[in-house]
Amino acid sequence: MSAILDFVTGPWEHLFMRRAFAVAVMCGIVSGVVGAHVVLRGMAFIGDAVSHSVFPGVAIAFVFQFNLVLGGAVAGLLTALAVAVFSQNRRLKEDTVIGVFFAAAFGLGIVILSTAPGYSGSLESFLFGQILGISDRDVATVAVMGLVLLLVAGAVHKELVTVSLDRETAKAVGLPVFVLDIVLYALVTVTVVISLQAVGNILVLALLITPAACARLLTDRIGVMMLLAPAVGAGGAVVGLYLSYAYNLAAGGLIVLVVTGVFVLCWLFAPRHGLLTARRGARGPVGGPAPAPEDRQAGEDTPLVEQTPAR
Repeated sequence: MSAILDFVTGPWEHLFMRRAFAVAVMCGIVSGVVGAHVVLRGMAFIGDAVSHSVFPGVAIAFVFQFNLVLGGAVAGLLTALAVAVFSQNRRLKEDTVIGVFFAAAFGLGIVILSTAPGYSGSLESFLFGQILGISDRDVATVAVMGLVLLLVAGAVHKELVTVSLDRETAKAVGLPVFVLDIVLYALVTVTVVISLQAVGNILVLALLITPAACARLLTDRIGVMMLLAPAVGAGGAVVGLYLSYAYNLAAGGLIVLVVTGVFVLCWLFAPRHGLLTARRGARGPVGGPAPAPEDRQAGEDTPLVEQTPAR
């Protein structure tokens, strides 16, 4: 019993772990809320693109010796704006434009970094995360930026959902679709930037997408999804940090593996959409006919439509 108590309370005796828990939970919550909109929109690739588009800004900041987070945020926002502008040409799909700027931004970062004399790997924390080395200032920054993100996401929630479900209808009812695109890209960019120290540039996509994907498997209602996604993100971050402390392994990687494990469980056992539960439902009750596919699927997305704003 004492061993379990030591496992639970041990990490909290260290200041660096308390900071890590605070940042991990905040990043998990914010990533879950913003990631839910990304998953509904079917544009998971934008998280990968933005996380890599941050790289040239970080490289420029490293070369000219100014704040790396600020450099990454500026570069990510500029790339997000470019994607939003070029995506207005409906001849090209959104993921195509994202792919173009994703590759260009990463290539630019490599070129810029190659000009830095005597590079000694100072950007490693941005690639792999350094959540155990954050300061009180970092915690405060994440808290303030995270609160702003949640307030903005809450203010435009219904409009973002409307655009995600039916872009043409959103235009027809007078919603500023282009502006909402920019707002969503900006939300994703800032979420990526504040999560860099938690899991790093390489793994940040998992924190943004995986908890939201878990929630999407567990519910058809957007309101519930917006609660489940941050819960999975924050819970996975806490469990990952505990495992990191207990086994002296990389915290960022373990956080990602934990939320991925939750996703696999949801994929298999989600009450309605899990692989195994769907197969059991398809067989139907013993001695009776299997339910028709249309009966099982009817109304699957109806709750999503009901939550779009009436205009």
